[in-house]
Amino acid sequence: MDITDGLYNLWQNTGIYNLILSPDPKLHGVAQFLHVFGHPIMLVICLFLLWLGIKKQYEPLLMVPIAFGGILSNIAFLDPADAIAGPNGFLGIIFNFGINKGIFPLVIFMGVGAMTDFGPLIANPKTALLGGAAQFGIFGALLLALCCFGFTLPQAGAIGIIGGADGPTSIYVTRALAPELLGAIAVAAYSYMALVPVIQPPIMKLFTSKEDRIIQMEQLRPVSKREKITFPLVILFMCIILLPSACPLVGSFTFGNLCKECGVVERLSDTMQNSLINIVTIFLGLTVGSKLSADHFLTVQTLFILILGIIAFSFATGTGVIMAKIMNWFEKIAAKIQHREPKLINPLIGSAGVSAVPMAARVSNKVGLEYNNQNYLLMHAMGPNVSGVIGSAVAAGILLALCK
Repeated sequence: MDITDGLYNLWQNTGIYNLILSPDPKLHGVAQFLHVFGHPIMLVICLFLLWLGIKKQYEPLLMVPIAFGGILSNIAFLDPADAIAGPNGFLGIIFNFGINKGIFPLVIFMGVGAMTDFGPLIANPKTALLGGAAQFGIFGALLLALCCFGFTLPQAGAIGIIGGADGPTSIYVTRALAPELLGAIAVAAYSYMALVPVIQPPIMKLFTSKEDRIIQMEQLRPVSKREKITFPLVILFMCIILLPSACPLVGSFTFGNLCKECGVVERLSDTMQNSLINIVTIFLGLTVGSKLSADHFLTVQTLFILILGIIAFSFATGTGVIMAKIMNWFEKIAAKIQHREPKLINPLIGSAGVSAVPMAARVSNKVGLEYNNQNYLLMHAMGPNVSGVIGSAVAAGILLALCK
């Protein structure tokens, strides 16, 4: 063997040689620049996401594995099929099983269901309207993506689901409607979920007055065990009758909740809440991050998705607050007719209609305490918060039925 040829072949197989690609004669300008330097740029972006997860603690349980998966996906290989994130790589194999088949989001929904308490929603069922109102952000972003940004209907549906602020639902819908956008949509969904404490308060204050923010709500009534066991079954059967396409998500969610509330399968409930959801979260984050390769992520489409995602999330927050004010308006009219004191809802809890559980509810409580240090809204906000989880799952079913 010629030593020179051997050393040259070794050099060609190093990461340094393959990190910066050769120019493509078919490309020009920005496209050529991104083609040549795409991998180094994505490595910097992934390191930034890793910094957000570790230093700023923005959804670290998913941000850290997503960022690390992105780093692995941008390791250059001569044969893309054998790359870590390629079809024959270990992340590619896991991706095909867990994401393409839709397993990981459903298992995570089981765990979320097992950690959810429907008590506040059962005690004050009208707060479900706030969770429903927040889903307008999904369909508003869909229309914008379709009419103003030139996306196809399936792509617009996948982008719109970001407004639900529910990462597993976003992944579940995107892998069915627009798998080519999965990396950008997943990063947008989880980034905006992590930024709930930054994004929501200005919007909440924009749509409320000081008088709105200091409204104190009555203590919620106790909810019986029978009610808590019956509720997930009622939700499931309503979904079976009205919207079967949402049953995979809703069924997983209600199964996890039933295991928690029935009290006879504590081992199953504990497994779903802890070890099972933790294992799946690791694989989900790494495989979603594997779609952050330069050729998929560094596009104009990604920029549009990030813009539409923040619009959807902001619109969902605003419509939840506005719905609470509309409900108060009707309550004042009813109370006046019946000659009684109105039972008003603090509009701040409307922002918790997005399904970022329980972070959105905590933000509602925090803003309420800023204006009235005796105003504890956390349990009241959990009502629209958990209804938002159901609402985003139902919206996902509608999108899958309409756009697929």
